Amino acid sequence: MPKKKIGSIKLELLQKSRESMLCAVQMYNNPAITFKAESFCVLAIISWTYLCHAYYREKKIEYHYFKQSGKKRLFDKTKYGALKAWELERCLNETQCPFNNPTKANLRFLIGLRHEIEHQMTTKIDDAVSAKFQACCINYEQVITKLFGKKYSISNQLSMSIQFTSLSEPQIEMLKDLKGIPTNIAMFIDEFDKSLDEDIYKSTNYSYRIFYVPKIANNQGQADRVVTFIKEGSKEADKINTEYVLIKEREKKKLLPGDIVRIMKDNGFAKMNMHHFVQCWKSNNAKRDNTYGVKVAKTWYWYESFIPVVEKYCMDNDLR
Repeated sequence: MPKKKIGSIKLELLQKSRESMLCAVQMYNNPAITFKAESFCVLAIISWTYLCHAYYREKKIEYHYFKQSGKKRLFDKTKYGALKAWELERCLNETQCPFNNPTKANLRFLIGLRHEIEHQMTTKIDDAVSAKFQACCINYEQVITKLFGKKYSISNQLSMSIQFTSLSEPQIEMLKDLKGIPTNIAMFIDEFDKSLDEDIYKSTNYSYRIFYVPKIANNQGQADRVVTFIKEGSKEADKINTEYVLIKEREKKKLLPGDIVRIMKDNGFAKMNMHHFVQCWKSNNAKRDNTYGVKVAKTWYWYESFIPVVEKYCMDNDLR
């Protein structure tokens, strides 16, 4: 069998990369499929991995694992003899990786998410990760056309998904609260976002967020567009972003009962114990709603707003 040339392998990698991304998007946009986020995550990672391999092959950068033995390279192989190529994480760590930091962060998010969904069935995570997926698609289009030319664009083969109903108030609340997300996924998203520098977190290359406002009226004589774009950096965009930041809810810190008991002891209430804590929340009926805490999986977590209530209980019952 003749040995393939660098160019032919690069073209094959690019073809598979493009097809994998197209499959990821088509799968995600298919209304008959509920396994959307998981499928997109796996296929998108394959797509980006092949894209990296095509780039490194073109630049003659070895992207297979090997050990140097003198002047000889000893390549790592799979159980059945195939060369072990770099996974996406290793591709991103290469010093000559051509991606910017927000794009790398977006891909590392996908890698971490895939690790979580590999080990546990997931439900209702589409809305929690859709902004990252949107950024992933836009990044892919930008990167592949920048590195290999506009002939590799896939934008002309994709179309915007259309929703057939407007968002109702209950739907908006569901999107805002994201209830029902598996605890491991929620914790992963929260910790990953918090680990990023602010400039990366705010970048549209990391997460492409859309501010959705129903349009009251169209201008006469203009096309009736479903979407109206506001130029980034304009007065309108700055005003929307400023107001949105003001109303955006901060993720509340969650505390276990033992945490609050320790805080009370540190504040001088030496007699405070778990029995008193239980009596405190029961006497205040503090679990009647989500004012003072929230139930995650089977565990109740308390918000910091409950601490003053406990402190008053300690003072009223002379627990110093």
